[in-house]
Amino acid sequence: MEYFVLAYYLFTPVDDPALEVIRHKEFFNSRDVKGRIYLSKEGINGQMSASPEAAGEYMEWLHSDPRFQKISFKIHRHFEHCFPRATVKVRPQLVALDQEVDMGKTGAHVTPAAWKKMLQERGEETVLLDVRNAYEWEIGHFEGAERPLLDQFREFPAYAKKMKETRDPSQTKVMMYCTGGIRCEVYSALLKKEGFEEVYQLEGGIIQYGLDEGTHHWKGKLFVFDDRLAVPLCDDASEVISRCRHCQETSDLYFNCANMDCNELFIACPSCADKLQGCCSSPCQTAPRVRPYQKSERPKPFRRWPKS
Repeated sequence: MEYFVLAYYLFTPVDDPALEVIRHKEFFNSRDVKGRIYLSKEGINGQMSASPEAAGEYMEWLHSDPRFQKISFKIHRHFEHCFPRATVKVRPQLVALDQEVDMGKTGAHVTPAAWKKMLQERGEETVLLDVRNAYEWEIGHFEGAERPLLDQFREFPAYAKKMKETRDPSQTKVMMYCTGGIRCEVYSALLKKEGFEEVYQLEGGIIQYGLDEGTHHWKGKLFVFDDRLAVPLCDDASEVISRCRHCQETSDLYFNCANMDCNELFIACPSCADKLQGCCSSPCQTAPRVRPYQKSERPKPFRRWPKS
């Protein structure tokens, strides 16, 4: 059976997100749907897999609500569900930042076609900024992009201030992208707040770019937050640019460290994964809570065992 994999978000006022959680759970209760949906007073952010019938019903249901009419769904297809269960939760923030920004002053949205043209014409005054985590960047990114070296993106406000020390906000163009677009909404607004006048964000994120423009100016694969972990940007063959942590051979296989008190997500080749039994390092192999290693052609993410 083929499933639809949906990615979507919208910043829109939601007075009672807890009530929306109940409504979603009731809607999903009788349908073939699994995924992660987060609701807050800021809006909604979701990734899910569903049967074609359930996906169509859900998109129609959500669009029937005036608050969610403008949601744009990015759709892939997969041979199985990409999530273990349907999880719907309230979140205080859709994107972790820990400070308020004016969401009415985000960067200019650029369609994938226009983004491709901007990449071709990009000059030295333009910064191409990848606002994703290191493990996402490692497996694929746009050519010539730079990634903020942050341990977590709650540090982005400090990065934006430091960026002003090396680049003139009135003269610098910033092209910003992320997986689906939601992080760019917040981080572009922050850069505008810090005085950067020309800030552009890829509309629909990397996912939509791949659907519309393929792999032009893109290297590698795309990290996704579901059981697939790494996917080609489109139907074209994707170059593997990431390397095994242990031997540096090219590989696009993600593993969660088998030491459940580590659980780090890392890239390894099949040979090194077998040798270290799914661990990220030799010390983790001798840890007290090590998950039994199960060899797999395309490993799926593991969930933490509860601490005893």
